[in-house]
Amino acid sequence: MNKLSRDQLFSLEQYATERAAFRAQVIEHKKPRRVQLGEHLVILFEDRLTMQYQIQEMLRIERIFEPAAIEEELEAYNPLIPDGANLKATMQIEYGDVDERRDALAKLIGIEHKIWVEGGGERSYAIANEDLERSTDEKTSAVHFLRFELGDALISALCDGGEIKVGSDHPAMSIEKTLDEASTRALAADVR
Repeated sequence: MNKLSRDQLFSLEQYATERAAFRAQVIEHKKPRRVQLGEHLVILFEDRLTMQYQIQEMLRIERIFEPAAIEEELEAYNPLIPDGANLKATMQIEYGDVDERRDALAKLIGIEHKIWVEGGGERSYAIANEDLERSTDEKTSAVHFLRFELGDALISALCDGGEIKVGSDHPAMSIEKTLDEASTRALAADVR
């Protein structure tokens, strides 16, 4: 997949004008890419458009307009764009109550290595947090960045509209979900 470059981004002024429409487009685009695993685990499969939105928002919030600083943002977020043989995702562990979240994060240490995608008789486990380690001996982070390397069988299942499952083998959160047709189609676009 094509990585983003500086000339493909809106300037701060352009983004101020385009933001509402662009945001609405991205929210709609994310719907089939968002997989809710149980009550507290969300996996958002990222792509070029979701990363462009993230970069545009960072540039806007931080008022970044200098070329070198924009390049730094591109270097930080481009690795989260799938490259044709993999899927990339942001995983969030969501608990509204602070105490409940703290207890859950202590029980879910290592969950980022137990998340998988399955199809065509093939299961791919996540390669997690390549930028930096996000778990300690006491707790895991509420946010993780995942990469799923896909073999031919899983890519074929995705592209052919086969049954695709996403799940967790963690003992404290063992769960799986079969993706609907819209989600499978959205992820297939990442490997075509």
